[in-house]
Amino acid sequence: MLAQHAVFNPIDYWPLLAGFVGGIVLLLILDLFVIEKLAHPRGPDGRALPVSENRSFRISLLWTAICVAAALGVAVGFRAFALHEITANPLLLDGTRYEGLEPAKAAGTLFLEFLTGYVVEMALSVDNLFVFLVIFRYFGLDHDRQHRVLFWGIVGAIVFRAIFIGVGVGLVQYQFVLIAMGLFLIVTGIKVFRSGENEVEPGKNPFIAGLAKVIPISREFDGTRFFTRIDGRLFATPLFVTLIVVETTDLAFAVDSVPAVLAISQEPFVAFGSNICAILGLRAMFFVVAEAMQRFHLLKYGLGLVLVWVGLKMTLLPWLLKSESNPQGHVPILVSLGVIAALIGGTMLLSLVIPAKQAEAESPAKEDPDA
Repeated sequence: MLAQHAVFNPIDYWPLLAGFVGGIVLLLILDLFVIEKLAHPRGPDGRALPVSENRSFRISLLWTAICVAAALGVAVGFRAFALHEITANPLLLDGTRYEGLEPAKAAGTLFLEFLTGYVVEMALSVDNLFVFLVIFRYFGLDHDRQHRVLFWGIVGAIVFRAIFIGVGVGLVQYQFVLIAMGLFLIVTGIKVFRSGENEVEPGKNPFIAGLAKVIPISREFDGTRFFTRIDGRLFATPLFVTLIVVETTDLAFAVDSVPAVLAISQEPFVAFGSNICAILGLRAMFFVVAEAMQRFHLLKYGLGLVLVWVGLKMTLLPWLLKSESNPQGHVPILVSLGVIAALIGGTMLLSLVIPAKQAEAESPAKEDPDA
């Protein structure tokens, strides 16, 4: 099915996919074995050395910037690759949504779709980090344990996103699936906007009860180990329970984020690449967000509006914009990128202008319990 609708079928262009995944693995290794040791050095005995919080924050901020630059580099490189391939073989566009475009126009559109998908997924990823912070506080994780859970949580997220996107790209070829996804995003966006907060109760996660039936769970941590042995029996530690909660929570987020990126582009390399690039730097970004989380208290409202906008792109707007010159009713990608940037940037700016307590008092979602 992918071969019928994709410009670059992953099966035919597997070296491109392998090179991208290899680069992701390399950055993850660099993150785990180099960046983390720079931000939180250890002595010969394995104990953490004293280091200023400002240094750790600056290193995390720098690595986050490097991950963003790497994502932009991937987008630019993909545009150059697409232009070369489409120019050499214009038939690649036949039967796709880019059919009839000049090679430069098609490559430019793919580039802008990648950037738009990346911006949306980055914004949603930041929202995820607020929930992860709640989970870590609930389980009482120190920095070392947070780092380990975040790293393996990101690895798991990459695998699950690849599966979800692979299935989703095939399903969205059916119009009713696209509309259903759009309606789901609109409803989700309205819920996010009205509630303003992500409610998460780690202790009620159903997967924990299921895990306890498979393997006994110890009450105490064993350093940063996921499993430990007690009296010769294998136990899962609370750290492994935390990882399960993070992974299952991320799966719930993927239900929102994958339809959102597929609304922007159904090209497998664009959807997968922008999504994975967005979650690549989450470990370092988590510590940046933890420092600045109070500054952008209105960001959730912007994210809710972004989900509504993307949902409208999949449902109502194609019908309203349909014309002889635009038979598919496509929203220009620059317009979509501008709207998304304005919503996210606007709520971030308002967060700096309107104090958190004032925004909370004026929020329509807050009701007087005595009324």
